Amino acid sequence: MTTALVKKKNVARVALIDAVLVGAACLIPTLSHLTALPLYRLNPMMLVLLGGMAAVRDPESGLISSRNALLLAVMLPVVSMLAVGMPAPAKALCMAAEMLTVVAVASAMERYWGYLMSPGQPAVKRFAAYTGMMLSAMLCGKIVYYLLKALLLPSAALVGTPLLTQAVVMVAAAGLYALLLTRKR
Repeated sequence: MTTALVKKKNVARVALIDAVLVGAACLIPTLSHLTALPLYRLNPMMLVLLGGMAAVRDPESGLISSRNALLLAVMLPVVSMLAVGMPAPAKALCMAAEMLTVVAVASAMERYWGYLMSPGQPAVKRFAAYTGMMLSAMLCGKIVYYLLKALLLPSAALVGTPLLTQAVVMVAAAGLYALLLTRKR
C-alpha cells in the first residue's frame, strides 16, 4: 500500500473513533435521566477522553496523538453543550480547560518519561508509570477546573461531587487507562 492510502485509512479510522466518542458523550445526560443514576459524578467526559487517548496513538512514535486528544478535549464539552444543553457554557469552558490540561500534562510526561512505558520494561513497571502519569495529569486538570470554576461561577457551589468520589474515579480511570496501554503494547 502506498503511504497516502495508509494515511487516508488512518484518518478515516481516527474520525470514526472520534465520532463514536463524541456521540457517546452526548448520550450520557440522556442515560443519566433514563436510569435516574447520577452518571455525571463519574466524570464521564474525562473517561471518554482517556478512551480516545488510549485508542488513538501516534502511528510513528506510539505516544499520545496530541492533536487528536486536544481536539477531543474541546469537542466533547462543546458538542455536548450544543447538542443536549449540558453542560452550561461557563462549565463547558471549565471542563474543556481541565481536559486540555490533562492532555498537555500527560503528553509532556509521556514524551519525557516514555522510556518507563516502553515495551522493553516489565508490565508492572509500565502499568505503574502510566497510572502515575495519568493521575498527575488529572490532578493538574482538576486544579485548573476548580480555579476557573471559582473565577467564572463564584455563586455556584465549588465542589458538587464529593472529593472522595472524585479521587476513587480518578484512580480507577488512571488504572484502566494504564491497563489498556500495558496490554496494547
